[in-house]
Amino acid sequence: MAALIVIVVILVVLGIVAVVMYNSVIAIRNKVDEAWAQISVQLKRRHDLIPPLVSTVKGYAGHERGTFEAVTEARNAAINAMGSPEQAGKAEEQLSGALKSLFAISENYPDLKASTNFVQLQDQLVDTEDRIAFARQYYNDVVRQWNTKIQTVPFNVFARAISASRINLNVTRRSHATVGRPPTGGSTRAMTTASIFLSSRICR
Repeated sequence: MAALIVIVVILVVLGIVAVVMYNSVIAIRNKVDEAWAQISVQLKRRHDLIPPLVSTVKGYAGHERGTFEAVTEARNAAINAMGSPEQAGKAEEQLSGALKSLFAISENYPDLKASTNFVQLQDQLVDTEDRIAFARQYYNDVVRQWNTKIQTVPFNVFARAISASRINLNVTRRSHATVGRPPTGGSTRAMTTASIFLSSRICR
């Protein structure tokens, strides 16, 4: 009888430990999803700033139609790619390249560079890029926690049970989209930002 009780107690303890470990794996997976959601919010803010920015530049350089079309197409592609971190990473890099061309136009139009509306939109975009960089840094940290967790014994057993896989990070450096103007208000903001996106999605 005593042996049976010991066995039952051991099984109960093992069951509790298994539940705790499983829940810890699920908790980190949820943190990854939440971190990506934070990036998505800031990317949407970035996308929303682009139409008024294009409209403002058009008012001074209406003949630069090719650049405006490239920015609009890149923005639409970025919006459509929001559901996939991998696709979003590629689309956002293309959008940044298009924005660089758009801001380069301002170098040839002093009145545009001096426009209050243009400067305000540029500042908002810089602020948004800073927020995106911060959100990506947090996302990167969470993804590293996830990768470590699912490869560590005994958590890897539970990871296999939910078909979880390692998330590979692709960290690149690119020039900031808002080039051609020094930071305002004595700010020493860096003109580069890290693009941290998934090269493979978490399996659900």
